Amino acid sequence: MKIEYTLIKTEKNTKARLGKIKTNYGEYDTPMFMPVGTQATVKTLSPEELKECDAGIILANTYHLWLRPGEDVIDEAGGLHKFMNWNGPILTDSGGFQVFSLAKPKDITEEGVKFKNQYNGDSLLLTPEKSIEIQNKLDSDIAMSFDECVGFPHTREYVEKSVERTLRWAKRGKEVFNNPRQSLFGIVQGAEFEDLRRHCAEELVKMDFDGYSIGGTSVGESKDVQYQMVEYSCKYLPENKVRYLMGVGDPIDIVENVIRGVDIFDCVSPTRLARHGHALTKYGKINLKNAKYKKDFTPISDECNCYACQHYTKSYIKHLINAEETFGARLLSIHNISYLINLTKELREAIKNDNILEYREEFIKNYYGRKED
Repeated sequence: MKIEYTLIKTEKNTKARLGKIKTNYGEYDTPMFMPVGTQATVKTLSPEELKECDAGIILANTYHLWLRPGEDVIDEAGGLHKFMNWNGPILTDSGGFQVFSLAKPKDITEEGVKFKNQYNGDSLLLTPEKSIEIQNKLDSDIAMSFDECVGFPHTREYVEKSVERTLRWAKRGKEVFNNPRQSLFGIVQGAEFEDLRRHCAEELVKMDFDGYSIGGTSVGESKDVQYQMVEYSCKYLPENKVRYLMGVGDPIDIVENVIRGVDIFDCVSPTRLARHGHALTKYGKINLKNAKYKKDFTPISDECNCYACQHYTKSYIKHLINAEETFGARLLSIHNISYLINLTKELREAIKNDNILEYREEFIKNYYGRKED
């Protein structure tokens, strides 16, 4: 089935939206944070641990799964859900971010993008059609259009051409999309230029996608520019379709962009921070490698009910991180993902109570008010 988005209410002072997404695996409340499972796994965590964190939709990466094990292997396994044993909705990205992170400008043509296989050196060509074909075989619940993600700095002239190419690629991908169980999202590009964002959004809406993503953020721009790009994009998207901001997971960015009308977020940051010993808390990010935690026998956060905070201390987790034991990264990953999922729950309550601006003020005071020694 196609996903269905229901707008329940808009917060009275802002553009923040309370909604529900109906999927093949049940209904989920928005705003929502989606953990990232690039290689068909959220790093160090089992599906059961993710369920305990109350994760809803999770992500997998089309480009990386294309390289290995290959879409045909996953298709033969019965699709991505069976392959990775995830009994919940999955969103697959298109490979568009890899255009930004891995490809050189000369590799990008009208046909698609040339890549070099990092495992065997083979030359690869990822086209809009190929991206959709791979995602159809992966059998995720939400597939993404193939787009060009433009980083900073750039010229307006280049962004203009890139937006037109992204629109042509979106059309080409939609024409070959053929999995009735999947939904397909269009991706709004246009960098920091409002007229280009508007043009891209309006043309995608004419194509009638099942939902819309905001791309081209978290690629080197300042936070103010990011929030502006989100405003420019949301302004021209329909109220009855879900809005997904790609690759954004800094807690303050989630708060600010919910206020601007975004429904769902994803980011690799909670597990990446965990592998480096960092924990997200109500009072800011802490580094458990710091000496002051050596004899701190309290949980990471008194406000958190996750498995890590219920059973382990900062002292023990610091020891694990220092000893390079993977259990430390697992515990911090559980905590950080739980933190971001709980943040979106709190934002949903603030929207219900029409006090999200007060919530933001309190959040900033707590999160940035205490500096770690």
